[in-house]
Amino acid sequence: NKTFPTEHLNEDDIRQATSKFLGKIEQVPPVFSALKKDGKRLYELARKGEEVEVQPRTIEIFEFEITRIALPEVDFRVVCSKGTYIRSLAHDFGKALGSGAYLSALRRTKIGDYNVHNATSPLVFRENLGTETPT
Repeated sequence: NKTFPTEHLNEDDIRQATSKFLGKIEQVPPVFSALKKDGKRLYELARKGEEVEVQPRTIEIFEFEITRIALPEVDFRVVCSKGTYIRSLAHDFGKALGSGAYLSALRRTKIGDYNVHNATSPLVFRENLGTETPT
């Protein structure tokens, strides 16, 4: 677990920095991603130690909300376009604050029409296994 300097940060600076990431922005995907270059996955090239230049892509951040600040940790919630790499967003956010950052946890709460609020719990799912009658 790497740590970065946070003595220079305050809550206002952290909250204000989110505005730099709202709307359409350019993001460089990580080299350890499933994107392809010359027919090969970037992570395959990176694992072989090959230098890979990754071109930035346009993504969109619709919402970027700081939900908790307990330095050196900052929790946030993001609503974004497909193709957004949240780990890269965290890295870029740390750089914008004159420090560094990485994700220690990630929870996807929505994708398309699927949302954790209307999801079936694993226990209920297990209870319902085998109770459906074939049509």
